Amino acid sequence: MARRSLPILKQLLSKSPSSENPALFSSCFKSTIDAQNRSVTYMPRPGDGAPRAVTLIPGDGIGPLVTGAVEQVMDAMHAPVYFEKFDVHGDMKKVPQEVIDSIKKNKVCLKGGLVTPVGGGVSSLNVQLRKELDLYASLVNCFNLPGLPTRHENVDIVVIRENTEGEYSGLEHEVVPGVVESLKVITKFCSERIAKYAFEYAYLNNRKKVTAVHKANIMKLADGLFLESCREVATKYPGIKYNEVIVDNCCMQLVSKPEQFDVMVTPNLYGNLVANTAAGIAGGTGVMPGGNVGADHAVFEQGASAGNVGNERLVEQKKANPVALLLSSAMMLRHLQFPSFADRLETAVKKVIFEGKYRTKDLGGQSTTQEVVDAVIAALD
Repeated sequence: MARRSLPILKQLLSKSPSSENPALFSSCFKSTIDAQNRSVTYMPRPGDGAPRAVTLIPGDGIGPLVTGAVEQVMDAMHAPVYFEKFDVHGDMKKVPQEVIDSIKKNKVCLKGGLVTPVGGGVSSLNVQLRKELDLYASLVNCFNLPGLPTRHENVDIVVIRENTEGEYSGLEHEVVPGVVESLKVITKFCSERIAKYAFEYAYLNNRKKVTAVHKANIMKLADGLFLESCREVATKYPGIKYNEVIVDNCCMQLVSKPEQFDVMVTPNLYGNLVANTAAGIAGGTGVMPGGNVGADHAVFEQGASAGNVGNERLVEQKKANPVALLLSSAMMLRHLQFPSFADRLETAVKKVIFEGKYRTKDLGGQSTTQEVVDAVIAALD
């Protein structure tokens, strides 16, 4: 029937008034195309729109400033989340059990930076959280923001870092006075797990290439095992290009041709260095979102190293950059299956950066945190 009616339809169109009136025909054709391209309405599961509890850790230094910024923007958007706030500081011996229980209950946490004392044997609460909740994947998205000038263009790198072992295992001891031994632990289980996460992320987000970062030319067994695991997983994703790069060459390539990288998968220590380098190239640590995720829980925070957490001048002047944590909170909203709220927030933040009127000092401006927040709220659609 459809085949027989097609010639008749063509004949009618050729004799219709629209053939004598090109403008009318164009209008009809455009409306037909618009109808074909109409987006499908997002249909959440029943209950998906119910407000969700999120554990909030303001943290140290600028942490309360930037987490406060997120709270204000969430209120302005009427986002379906509410926060359970806990006072945690980096000089504590361990994360309070009530905080761990809250994250396990809520499944999601938003965190400001926690200062980690250098030396002295005090373990990092950031590392404690990752181990306690098995947040095995750290994800940092480093990309150019329109309107923010950088040395390189077309940078859009996702660094996925193994979060639970490697040099961060914390297995250190003093063999004899003056001799300290630190053990680097690499397991096949964790290496395969992070490789699968990286390739699955690339597949779901339409990314084209995954690069494994390693030092297997020197650490042949440890990094060799990591590399072997990545190669095995890569064979299961033939549609995604896979390549490898030694970590020192990787750093050189990052600062010279960062646009060549797409998704990068790394062991723990290398990922920390690579993510911070990529963030610096793309606009600075103050604008790069990130998070740590496991099978059951997720903690969202500033993506690259929060080295400005303890900057007392920023705290006194109230000029900390809230952009990174605002974008991280957008990632959190998408994780909670509130994509429209995430899109609104990201669009507003990018609009403020693009216009350039309100920027903190690290982005070449003199705005306070509150001025940036007010501008983002005003830009919300």
